[in-house]
Amino acid sequence: MAEKPVRIFVVEDNEWYNKLLVYTLSLNPDYEVKSFLNARDFLANLGEAPDIVTLDYRLPDLSGLEVLKRIRQENENIRVILISEQEDIEMVVTLLRMGAYDYITKSNDIKERLLNTIQNLTRDIHLKNEISTLRKEVQKKYSYSNTILGESSAIKNIHDLIGKAIETNITVIISGETGTGKELVAKAIHYNSKRREKPFVAVNVPAIPNELIESELFGHEKGSFTGATARRIGRFEEADGGTLFLDEIGEMDPNLQTKLLRVLQEKEIVRIGSNKPIKTDCRIITATNRNLREEIRKGTFREDLYYRLQGLPIELPPLRDRSSDILILAKHFAENFSKENGIPMKPLSEGARKNLMRYSFPGNVRELKSLVELALTLSVNEEITEKDFTIDTADNLSSHDTADLTMREHEMRILRATLKKYNHDIPLTAKKLDMGISTIYRMLKEDKA
Repeated sequence: MAEKPVRIFVVEDNEWYNKLLVYTLSLNPDYEVKSFLNARDFLANLGEAPDIVTLDYRLPDLSGLEVLKRIRQENENIRVILISEQEDIEMVVTLLRMGAYDYITKSNDIKERLLNTIQNLTRDIHLKNEISTLRKEVQKKYSYSNTILGESSAIKNIHDLIGKAIETNITVIISGETGTGKELVAKAIHYNSKRREKPFVAVNVPAIPNELIESELFGHEKGSFTGATARRIGRFEEADGGTLFLDEIGEMDPNLQTKLLRVLQEKEIVRIGSNKPIKTDCRIITATNRNLREEIRKGTFREDLYYRLQGLPIELPPLRDRSSDILILAKHFAENFSKENGIPMKPLSEGARKNLMRYSFPGNVRELKSLVELALTLSVNEEITEKDFTIDTADNLSSHDTADLTMREHEMRILRATLKKYNHDIPLTAKKLDMGISTIYRMLKEDKA
């Protein structure tokens, strides 16, 4: 997509100099230039939101200082280049502190200096526009009405809770079985909140060894322990101004729970090997597939930490409890998979729809996504039939003999089937199942133990 022309306003009362600047800038077809001879006319057109303003410091009706103040009040995104007949160091410092980008004197090399400054600003403008576009795309991607799909009352309730969560910085705890979409909800909250332009940092708690997780969260100083060859910034600092998502918080080591509680209370962290506290401002969203109240009774989770984290609780229902959403989700996954892989979209046959509606989906939405993608890949008919969901590569997940399997066994069946489908490409499998690579390695290691 071609970049929009950079809009430049030239404000200069000397007509000859005005024409010189306009002519110099207009030689570049990527610049759209408009000129003014006084501050009054310029300010009347300030609502057109130019990208850059070249501003003569001495105008007949207002000083450059006053005009700069008005520009900053109107639109802080406008870049201002002050131009003057002489260089006043004290005034230069004042203007730069007020937000002027540069100060150029009217000398023989003004054209070169001005063009260089404009070119630097143009790169900055294009980069910021690109970042803004990407952020809008990410926000659209995680619009909860587009990503948390369904028409059931349970999903409508989830939408209501997400809507309340994005209005404030309240701590959120998301509970639900594996595969229900807890991280998706966390991202929907972040990317629709006031913190959306700051980082979303996710930490899969059980995927990090206990001896490393403190450093992962809080960071460490060089030489603080064996192997600490350089300073490391922890996830709390990475998420400053944004959101820190702690997934599977129920599996956090009790000793670290105590340190986490202190961080949440004091809103500051201390890197390992340092005594200097560092203020932190990040929203905390946690997720768990465990019953934390039961973990409190067992003595494996701190009660005071639980109440500190609770904030707004969002409980995601298992797919079996919102069966009216199954076909909506199946169609969505089929359409996305077809588009991503450049293959024809196929509808579900009547028999396939009935089979899906009869199945309990122990792996929840994640399992449905995997099954639909696998069925679409293997289908040889114009429709996806019921047979496409009961083949051996899916380990007969839809058959009755899976009823007595544990949740972990169901998860391993889905993982093994997906690994087989993608030739044991673990990064690709992680992407398709929306899982962390480290989680897959951990599950495979535990399965062999």
